[in-house]
Amino acid sequence: MELTNLSCETFLAELAGNAPAPGGGGAAALVGAAGAALGNMVGSLTVGKKKYAAVEADILALNERSAALRKRLEGLVQADAEAFLPLAAAYKLPKETPEQQAHKAAVLEEALNRACAVPLEIMAACCEGITLAEEYGAKGSVLALSDAGCAALFCKAALQAAGLNVTVNTRLMADKARAAALNAEAAALLADFVPKADRVYEQLTQQEG
Repeated sequence: MELTNLSCETFLAELAGNAPAPGGGGAAALVGAAGAALGNMVGSLTVGKKKYAAVEADILALNERSAALRKRLEGLVQADAEAFLPLAAAYKLPKETPEQQAHKAAVLEEALNRACAVPLEIMAACCEGITLAEEYGAKGSVLALSDAGCAALFCKAALQAAGLNVTVNTRLMADKARAAALNAEAAALLADFVPKADRVYEQLTQQEG
């Protein structure tokens, strides 16, 4: 089932159900994609306006980046579900014998690694979305400042949500060094880009006022 081909109503119904996926990671990717789309909206409302002719080339370049980012995040909605399903299956493996226990532990560790990889990619994509929102806010139409601010906030929320999906899996890893490295990677992205999104929001709020 291609999740992004579902209607909004059906996707939300799937999200509300008891299936292991879609879950928080996929929802984070979708929210991030909405943030990228909102940034692109600012650009679309800016292009062709005489007042912004001096920055039109910059806005067109931003629009290309935003469109690509949205598609990337849409793909990560599906990728997150596909990464989580093997993890859910690993938990159900038998562990009655020492051989089964060893096999389950190996499969589980590999699945946990895969389950962390996609949220980290979502986080990186959302960081790019925050950067784009900042640029749109600086150069885009003043009539769409609120949309640039919303883009930053959506990407921030998605960034933080994806971060939770990293740490919920790393705490279960047997390889503590690997877990610490993944946690450090996620923490660095949060430390850099959550404050940046907040600054974008504050700046755009002041401009609107």
